[in-house]
Amino acid sequence: MFGRFMPREGKFFELFNAHAEQIVAGGRELATLMSKMGASVTTAEISAHAQVIDGIETRADKITHETVALLHKTFITPLDRDSIHQLISKMDDILDLIQDVAESMVLYDIRKVTQEARQLTDISLSCCERVRSVVALLPNMEHAQSILKTCREIDQLESDADRVMRSAISRLFRDEADVRQLIKLKAIYELLETVTDRCEDVANIIEGIVLENS
Repeated sequence: MFGRFMPREGKFFELFNAHAEQIVAGGRELATLMSKMGASVTTAEISAHAQVIDGIETRADKITHETVALLHKTFITPLDRDSIHQLISKMDDILDLIQDVAESMVLYDIRKVTQEARQLTDISLSCCERVRSVVALLPNMEHAQSILKTCREIDQLESDADRVMRSAISRLFRDEADVRQLIKLKAIYELLETVTDRCEDVANIIEGIVLENS
């Protein structure tokens, strides 16, 4: 009997889009950090980029909390309630991992990265950009085929990242003589590949939403 006093749909799609923008901002900042890694980079410069990413992740967290709070207050939602919760949670996981990569660069005092690390970062950014694109299409099921196509692209990028990571780790164990550097870079590779895994999780949730509603 109280349902009529509650919001019917809320602004869930606006919140998804706002969060996706933060995901891309975090991915781009990480790519900028990776592009600067080299002999002349300073700890202060690395820390500055990590702090920017911290700020982005904090903004995204607020959007996540707002989405969950709205979900509890909304009587009729535009999508299945569980799908909304899963989607915003998995989107938040993406930025948490991007933050983990940046923080690890600072904590491990990494000053130089391999081409494979940059390649994985670029693939991660491409995944983030496609997450933003597919989230923007979600409100209109007339875009179902475009949504599914973008989800497949994310899946393919995740597979690409997996191959790059396996090759990178193989080369690391073969060529890197410094055990500490080996351990540090292996951890970075695995975090970067997991960013693409979480993007794939988002794609899978959205694919399920489309198949249920189209």
